[in-house]
Parts: sequence; C-alpha cells; structure tokens
Amino acid sequence: MHSSFATIDWLVFGSYFLLLALSSYLLSQQKVANSRDYFVGSNTMPMWAVAISVLATSQSAATFMGGPEFAFSKDLTFLGFFFSALIAVIFVAKVLVPRFYAIKAVTVYELLEIRYGASAKRYAGVMFLVGRLFASGARLYIGALAVSMILFLDISFMHVLISVITLMLGALAYTYYGGVKSVIYSDVIQAVTYIGAAVMVLLYLYSSLESDMSTIYSVLEAEGKLRLIDGSFDITGASSFNFWALMSGWLLLNIAAYGLDQDMTQRVLTCKNKEEGERALIFSVLMTIPVVVIFLLIGLLLYLFYIHPDFSQITSGIDRDFDGEKVTILMYYILNELPDGLRGLVTVGAVAAALSSTNSVLSAMSSVAIEDLYKPWKMAQGKVSEMHFVKMARLSVLGFALLLVMMAMLSFYWQRYSELSLLGFALGVMAFAYSGLLGVYFSAIFTQRGNRVSVLAGLIGGFTTVLLLQPYVLGSITTLKLGFSWQILIATLVAFMIVQMGSTDKGSK
Repeated sequence: MHSSFATIDWLVFGSYFLLLALSSYLLSQQKVANSRDYFVGSNTMPMWAVAISVLATSQSAATFMGGPEFAFSKDLTFLGFFFSALIAVIFVAKVLVPRFYAIKAVTVYELLEIRYGASAKRYAGVMFLVGRLFASGARLYIGALAVSMILFLDISFMHVLISVITLMLGALAYTYYGGVKSVIYSDVIQAVTYIGAAVMVLLYLYSSLESDMSTIYSVLEAEGKLRLIDGSFDITGASSFNFWALMSGWLLLNIAAYGLDQDMTQRVLTCKNKEEGERALIFSVLMTIPVVVIFLLIGLLLYLFYIHPDFSQITSGIDRDFDGEKVTILMYYILNELPDGLRGLVTVGAVAAALSSTNSVLSAMSSVAIEDLYKPWKMAQGKVSEMHFVKMARLSVLGFALLLVMMAMLSFYWQRYSELSLLGFALGVMAFAYSGLLGVYFSAIFTQRGNRVSVLAGLIGGFTTVLLLQPYVLGSITTLKLGFSWQILIATLVAFMIVQMGSTDKGSK
C-alpha cells in the first residue's frame, strides 16, 4: 500500500524549497556585465566548485533511480562505466581542455570554427541543441515522474505536468539572472542534498536488515552480486558493461560527454586557467565514483531486503506496477517502506538530482544558441552592446525552458502510446549526436583532412548510422541487437571516414 506524505514530509519538502528560493535570490545578486560573464563567469570560478558542479551535472534523477535498479537486478559492473569515464576525462583534460583555453572558448564548438570555418561551428551547435532537447526533456520527465509518484501517488498528466513545471521553475530561479555562476554554486547545494539523502536511505536500509556485515557480504558474494569486472565479449544488450564495451564505445561516449558536450564542458571553461580546468574535470570523476558506489550499495541491500525474506521478514511478493508503469526498486521501497520524514528527504533528493541536470542544460543550450548562432549573425550587422547579448541570453533561457517542458510532456505520451521504447531512444539521443561530433573532432585534432562540407556530412552520417543500428530498424533485417556502446563505436568510425573524404578547405580557415 502506497503511503501519502505526512506533515513532517511536507515540512522537509517546504524547507528545501525555501532554501532554493533564498539561495537563488542571493546568487542572482551577482552582477553580469557581458555574455562571457553570463556563460563562463569570466573565468573566475574556483576549481572545487566546478568539480562538484560537473559531478552534479553528470548525475540526474535517472541515476538516482537507475543505479540501485542495476545493482538490484545485476551486479556492480556498472561501476566500470566510471572507471572508463576516468580514462576519458584524462584524455579530455590533456588533449581538449588546453585547446579550448588557448582560444578563450565560451563554447566547445568554437574549436571547429578555427579548423573548418564558422559553418562547421554552427552545424555542431545545432546538432548539440537538437540532441540536448530530446535527451534532457526525457530526463526532466523521469525526474517529474518520480516526484509525481511520491507527492501525488499517481502519474496522471496534470500531476506530472505540475511536477515538470515545479522542477523547471526551480532550475530557472538559478539560471535566469545569475548565469553559469549561479548554476555552479546551486549545483553544490543540489549535490550535497541528493548525496545526503542517498546516505540516509543506505543507513536506514542497513539498520532494518536483520543481519550483520559478514553475513550480508557472504550472501552477496555467493550469489555473484559483487562482481566488478565482466570479461565476456558481448556485443548485444543496451546495458552491457563488459570490459570490451567499456574500453571502446562507452569510452568514446564519455569522451564526448565530458569534452564535446557543452552541457558538461561549459563548467570546465569557467575556471581561472587550463590547469584548474583539467584538475576540476579529473576530480569530478574521482568524486563521482564513491557517489555511484552509494547508489549501487542501496541496490544490493534492496536485493537482500526483498529477495531474501529472512533478512527483512518481508513475506509478500513485489508488485512493481504503478498506474501501468513498472517502477524502479528504489521507488517501490520509497513508496512502501520508508518512514515519515525520510520519505520527504528522499523526495527532495530526487528533486535535487533533477534540478542539477536541468539548470545546467538551460545555461549550456543558451550559450550555444547565443555565442555560436545568434551573436556572429548580429555582430555582422553592426556594433551591438554587450548587454544586448545578456538580454538575449536570458530570453533564450526562457525559450529553452519552455521547449524542455514541452519535450518532457511529449515523453509522457511517447512512452504510453508507442510500441517502441521511445523513452529509451530519447535518453540515448545525445549518443546519436555524439557519434558525429566524435568523428568530426578526431578529424580536426589528429588529421589535416576535412572541410565544412564533409563536417556536415560526417555529423549527419554519425547520426544516421546510430539510427540504422537501432533494433527497431535493424530488427527488420536481422535478429542481431547491437549494444549501444558498439553502435557508438561503429557510428564514430563512419563519421570519421566521411570527414576524411573531404580534402582540406583552405578557404574555411
């Protein structure tokens, strides 16, 4: 039986939003003199805050719910994804970050302008915006779904819409006035909130198990739940984290996420210099690993709690159906087992995880739209004041907020009325964009070939290849279901080869 919010839960919830309101007001008092200040804080942000912000941006409500689900149903091999990320950020820190700082970049796509011309920067910027709209809209929907389930005990259209708007207003409170400075400091608040909530759940769950640490360890070990490395060579399965996938497709995805995606890399571009940017990036992943361990441990303890009744005295089966949706195991636990007060804290944790990814994407999408697309066009018409671009940046933040809300609600219907797993498609859309971007950037950095025409063809080719490799397309030709990491690997190679087919365009430099 799902329990509704008690008075103490509403007090916790209300206190959190009071903190949001107060902190957003204080952070919005910072003066913004120009668009560079709004988008990269005029390179004044402290390294520690940037590292925590990157950590918070990389996590979302999907991670909050998905991490425990993976450990509950499988093992600990998901942790390998973040060791792959560590290798990726070392590459990004040593190869890409120095190049970004050398050109005083506001967006990562400015690097392509120097190599292939202004049109290449625009193509990459548009690819990012389309991918981010789909992926972040779906992420926002997942966060709102969790909030609606706990607050309203249903997932009706109106309650999901209220949850989506609540999350978006929270994100706008930070992003609109203060720009990236407010976003970074708010991310510190959100990270502390959702990590604190996860630790409280872990401690409460452990205390509720009728066993000791050694027994817990031996049972989990005996049932293969503590496996860290999967040495099998499996090219199927969207969530296969075997060693070969981690060192190929997932490695490429992490390079793109931390180095070619303005959503993440914008934080790194706010540091005082490239050395601090490099350190912030590496520290962010080092800090992410123990956070992910917490969520995986929650999943393992939930496995014992529900699958081994002798640990918890839970004798009834698990019915994870919720208004026709299959809820994650953590959500099931929140709805059915958590005591008053703690339920409110965990709801706040889910909101914080959703906010930390939403406010970041508003700032990132606005920076690309203004700096890479609007500003060059406007400047070509004559001299324009810097405050005009700050005003347009704020307007674009509002515009993207509206688009993301619409995309989140489209996901609501997308998930219900389509036979395809289109929510999964929407979440993976950034990988559709990543493959082309990876092919283009590898060509730009490691070769002398390519031009603005082959760059556009490479971006489209990478996207199209991932699309053609989807089970709902490939399945009509073959029964092979290629894992997502392998799709990225193949599509990146295709995009790279397409860019290489273009000879160096001297006029584009």
